[in-house]
Amino acid sequence: MREVDGSMTNNKALAFLQGGGEMGALMREYDWNNHSLGDPANWPQSLKTNIRLMLHSQFPMFIWWSKGLYKFYNDAYIPALGKKHPDALGGSARDIWSEIWDNVGDITEGILENGQAFYAENLLLYLERKGFAEETYWTFSYSPAFDDKGEVEGVFCACYEETNSVLSQRRLNTLNNASEVLSQIYTIEQACQVTCDLLSENSKDIPYSMIYLLNRGTSEAKLAGTSGDVTLDEVQKVVSLNKLDKVGMCPMKEALTKRQPILFDPPFGSKDTQKEIATTALPRKAVILPILRSEQEEVLGFFVAGINPHLEYSNDYQNFHKLLSRQIATSIISTQAREAVMKQQKALNEMFQQAPVGITILRGPNYIIDLANPGICQIWGRRQEDLIGKPVLEALPEVKDQGIKELLDGVYETEQPFVANELPVDLERNGKLETAYLNFVYQPVRNEQGEMDGIIAVAIDISEQVAARREIEAMNGELLAINADLDNFVYAASHDLKAPISNIEGLMHALTDCMSDDTLASELVQELIGLIHSSIERFKKALSDLTEVAKIQREAGDDVSFINLADVVGEVTLDFESVIKETGAVVETDISEGAAVQFSAKNIRSIVYNLISNALKYRSPDRPPFIRVFTETSPESIMLAVADNGLGINMADEDKIFSMFKRLHDHVEGSGIGLYIVKRIVENAGGRIEVESRLGIGSVFKVYFRH
Repeated sequence: MREVDGSMTNNKALAFLQGGGEMGALMREYDWNNHSLGDPANWPQSLKTNIRLMLHSQFPMFIWWSKGLYKFYNDAYIPALGKKHPDALGGSARDIWSEIWDNVGDITEGILENGQAFYAENLLLYLERKGFAEETYWTFSYSPAFDDKGEVEGVFCACYEETNSVLSQRRLNTLNNASEVLSQIYTIEQACQVTCDLLSENSKDIPYSMIYLLNRGTSEAKLAGTSGDVTLDEVQKVVSLNKLDKVGMCPMKEALTKRQPILFDPPFGSKDTQKEIATTALPRKAVILPILRSEQEEVLGFFVAGINPHLEYSNDYQNFHKLLSRQIATSIISTQAREAVMKQQKALNEMFQQAPVGITILRGPNYIIDLANPGICQIWGRRQEDLIGKPVLEALPEVKDQGIKELLDGVYETEQPFVANELPVDLERNGKLETAYLNFVYQPVRNEQGEMDGIIAVAIDISEQVAARREIEAMNGELLAINADLDNFVYAASHDLKAPISNIEGLMHALTDCMSDDTLASELVQELIGLIHSSIERFKKALSDLTEVAKIQREAGDDVSFINLADVVGEVTLDFESVIKETGAVVETDISEGAAVQFSAKNIRSIVYNLISNALKYRSPDRPPFIRVFTETSPESIMLAVADNGLGINMADEDKIFSMFKRLHDHVEGSGIGLYIVKRIVENAGGRIEVESRLGIGSVFKVYFRH
């Protein structure tokens, strides 16, 4: 990465790079003036917006920009680069990913030429990020990145590395297949060769394998199975652990002594494998794992497996080999199957007892309670000693006529599980009958012959959650009904009253037309006419405000688009130009560059208009108005604030500020509905408005818009 030049750009030009963790800091410190892209202040707005979005995303993303495909990426993408980070920042994708450009180069060029997006799932790519060609798998989407003219200028990628998932699934399939096949094998020799044949189906994780069985005196190991990239001529069929005449088998003695897997460099392997390894300069490794008898750690034999040269021998890889060796041991130790089952049952019982949910095991068609953990005892309101060994209907007689037995019979007869959500059950707890709401599962249990043997039930008491939800639902229903009634009333009233006031206004005009000139010239008549006209205008203004209130809910979501806040503030300020000059007001703006919100254009203008209007209207007579409009950005929202040095508000009246028809200062005209409208608009869009004020000092109104 180039040397950092701290003076190359100012903070304002780099505002879009604020935050973003490690990569945000690296981008801010990068010497872009000495890069082909030049000063970030001159970058297209579309690039800045995409970079800002990328930096604040928790999902791995990168951008390749311009014909040079210069790379930007976020913190979540750093692990994908390995040793290429941080030098990859600002570098050309063609150079950074030269090893896979044959795979993705044509796709990239196609996007740049025709703007056609590309999507891939679990795509295999060999990446040179750890010093060798690593086998990796990716799910990603390449999308065209547009410049300010709407032309394709780069590639935007959201990606996710699926390597661990693919490898885990691949290895899990191998383990599952081995388990299914080995359960049908009857001789140890057959089990070893069948195991190797099965492992050859996963040649990526197991290029080759061998199984040796140890004699009773642990002096000799005999080959019992092979597969993959070795031939019988290359390996010893019998290894004398006391003599060890081949250097390559020395690790077998070490594995026997330490009872641990041993890595070694084998003297065998096909010519193709050796040629590939020589070409890629990768070490060729294998591992010897002792096949151990459970508990006693008696060594039964050895499992030899080749290691994929394109993968790290990670903990997961090692655990996979260990699981395979245990799988082989399980197939060999058939005489200990019953003991293993007993241990599993004991472990399962302990798990049941410690589980945070209610668990019971019901045996046979009479549903005898064999197990009742503390969780189920609490749900039932019974002691464990009062339950074990009894039929469930005897232990819980109150559920006899509640359909529980019918549910159990259905599971037992159909051998299909049953799932219940919020099922009400009346239970006798603490000496009285209580209704409990339960989520539970009835799962059929079969014996070794596959026949129905009973039912296991897992239950959770959600009575408290149900009660709380119903209370909230009832409250929400009431609030929705009240809001709907209020909206309908306001809407109807604002329209129904327009005709009467228009009639009054018309009658007033008719009355004045009928008056003589002498009567109209009377000072008293002129004063009365003026008062009547003023009252009519105030009434009309109030009706107009009521109409606006009604429209807030009815027109929510109309004309929504990305609105530049600086533009809106500038337009509204011009509307008040005459008032600003008349009052000597100073309006200062500090809007973050590129600050934009997705909002209704007329609604956001109404918000800004109301706040600036109030700041001018409720100015202090003791000083010229000073109004500051500014923004602050966080990962969750953009905050627009209007601060003034006006009359201020007593915060003891905070609950009245945003109420309809509430006015805390009455020396100027107004309906007391403006801040109510602002609050409704903001909250309907998922935002919020807050106020800070000191009486006689001034106020700050803060509106939070969601990203």
